[in-house]
Amino acid sequence: MKDITAMSWEGHFQELNNKGYVHIPGVLSPQECLHLQGFYDDAPLFRSVISMQRYRFGKGEYKYFNYPLPPLIQTLREKFYQPLAGIANTWMQQLNIDEVYPANHAALIEHCHAKKQTRPTPLILKYQAEGFNTLHQDLYGEVYFPFQVVFVLTQKGKDHEGGELVFVEQLPRAQSRAEVIAPDQGDAVIFTTNFRPVQGSKGFYRAKMKHGVSPLRSGTRYALGVIFHDAS
Repeated sequence: MKDITAMSWEGHFQELNNKGYVHIPGVLSPQECLHLQGFYDDAPLFRSVISMQRYRFGKGEYKYFNYPLPPLIQTLREKFYQPLAGIANTWMQQLNIDEVYPANHAALIEHCHAKKQTRPTPLILKYQAEGFNTLHQDLYGEVYFPFQVVFVLTQKGKDHEGGELVFVEQLPRAQSRAEVIAPDQGDAVIFTTNFRPVQGSKGFYRAKMKHGVSPLRSGTRYALGVIFHDAS
């Protein structure tokens, strides 16, 4: 795993401000990706299994982890949270939202639990040919952190074809804007959970964003989703 604290966070912050997401190549090694994939069939690790078709979320399956989280996932959750908390607070200030995120992740989880959001939210997603995920947001309750991270665990062009990440941004009184990216195995994509601040003539306003996954043309695609707040 890359040294998360040594990443070019100033540049990452600029990308998040400008686009609402940032693509960071090669955060996890191929061995770490295979290690995480191997969790998928270990049933005691998970608190629930969701069929996307059943709930009309798309076509595929995802599983939410139980506490305690596997050490690698716990580390990713804590290490990515620390630099993101600063920009999260900047966004709240820009948008005049009365919310201050603590400097460490454990304090955020304590706040979630005080609001009866006690269920862990990191998850592994599995898509096969024709699988996809409809546009959505991962909020889960009153308390939510403005960012989340997805790690692609399989290699495009080798393990799967298709399955790109899709982001759609809705600007007030304007048409929606879509972007599509195709991360490689081990890449991380940080993106906004809900909205990003955009500078207007009268100050900052909210541009709401949703994310999804385009249909797989072949193969099997696994991804790890790291959401920082817990669910009610």
